[in-house]
Amino acid sequence: MLDQGAAPPATEPSATKASRLSALTRRKSVDTLVAEGGKGEGGTLRRSLSMWQLTMISIGATLGTGIFVVLGDSVPKAGPAVTLAFVLAGLTALFSALSYAELAGSIPVAGSSYSYAYATMGELVAWVCGWCLVLEYGVSVAAVAVGWGEYLNELLDGTIGVTIPAVLSSAPGEGGIINLPGLIVVLLAMVFLLGGAKESARANTIMVVVKIAALVLFCAVGFMGFKSGNYADFMPLGMAGVSAAGASLFFSYIGFDAASTAGEEAKNPQRDLPRAIMLSLIIVTALYVLVAAVAVGAWNWKEFEGSEASLTAIMNDVSGQTFWGTLLAAGAVISIASVVLTVLYGQTRVLFAMSRDGLVPKAFGKVSGKTGTPRLNTVIVSLFCGALASVIPLGKLVDATSIGTLFAFALVNIAVIVLRRTRPDMPRTFKVPLGWLFPVLGFLFCAYNMFSLDSVTWVVFGIWMAVGLVFYFLYGMSRSRLATAEK
Repeated sequence: MLDQGAAPPATEPSATKASRLSALTRRKSVDTLVAEGGKGEGGTLRRSLSMWQLTMISIGATLGTGIFVVLGDSVPKAGPAVTLAFVLAGLTALFSALSYAELAGSIPVAGSSYSYAYATMGELVAWVCGWCLVLEYGVSVAAVAVGWGEYLNELLDGTIGVTIPAVLSSAPGEGGIINLPGLIVVLLAMVFLLGGAKESARANTIMVVVKIAALVLFCAVGFMGFKSGNYADFMPLGMAGVSAAGASLFFSYIGFDAASTAGEEAKNPQRDLPRAIMLSLIIVTALYVLVAAVAVGAWNWKEFEGSEASLTAIMNDVSGQTFWGTLLAAGAVISIASVVLTVLYGQTRVLFAMSRDGLVPKAFGKVSGKTGTPRLNTVIVSLFCGALASVIPLGKLVDATSIGTLFAFALVNIAVIVLRRTRPDMPRTFKVPLGWLFPVLGFLFCAYNMFSLDSVTWVVFGIWMAVGLVFYFLYGMSRSRLATAEK
């Protein structure tokens, strides 16, 4: 027996250790997640989105990024086999999309994969997943906004013969001081989002129709300059080149899960979310492969290296006039803006769900009674993303976004397997076929693509995750609603 003045034991009591372990693995039940749907600080989100609008949100968040922004950087890595790289990235997305569809129909909430992880693998894994989503959505908004500025300059040059000076349209280190167009498009998206989810969805639908029309136009004009000889050496850099291009092009599929973040604003989420996710991915993949095939057929793959290989440049070269390229640039300006709008929407809804759980400050969960939107959340996220877009080069943003997304997708595939084991009788409006096969393949494809990224990207990802874990242990762990409920 210890006297009163004796030193405490050198080892932590087992009860305390167990308590801390429990804090890391505590789960939020599916029933609780669904019951809390729409509820925020001071108001509730409004259920106003149809299946068509949900599909347009996913297409709006996905279509355009890889074709309008990243294609020129990916062709030199894979050659004509860039079409195969799109298929590889699409397969990775497909397996994960099946898992997303099952979980979105079963747990229709705003948090997307963050909430799925909370219900299946516990709070710490959920936090890691949510932190990856912050990287995925937040940084991809900035990356796409940078690409938007490039097409805006092409449009201005083709119409009025002037461009925004490099000092005001390029990031520091790329000959500029600030990327003003990138900042502007994020702030414009913020204005739409503050008006309400239904109003933003209507604007997005119009922009999606424009972007599909623009890509169909490119295929029609580009096919006139198609040369079969450009495919003579289909895979000049081997499968390693295809893998490297596929890992980067996975950035092109970021956003198909955006519909899952609208789970608390959909009219019939259990029925409509799985359909919207799968339909949008099929449409996007078909267009990506078609446009990439026409682009490489019109231009020899070696011409992409070190060149300004945008779709507008290809159209101008094929047609011999600038009119078609200018028209495509106008379509790109509108379509890339829709990516910014919908991905920014997804980011705000994920943070809304994390705030409701107490893992991030309450400011992110406050809902306006007038518009039914998390207004302060939207302003904070928009200013952060706008700042990133204005000062960081595109290339650095793309790979950082890809690795965060792949990690989150891998967790979603695991979540499907865990929920199948723990809640086998739970009603599911969509179920991934062939048992565990596709979720396992989805996980393996995500891991394969992650390890195809360079070491610098892994270092950045490691630093990002370390910062997130510090924030969780110093802030979120003790303020979690599950933690306060235990006291």
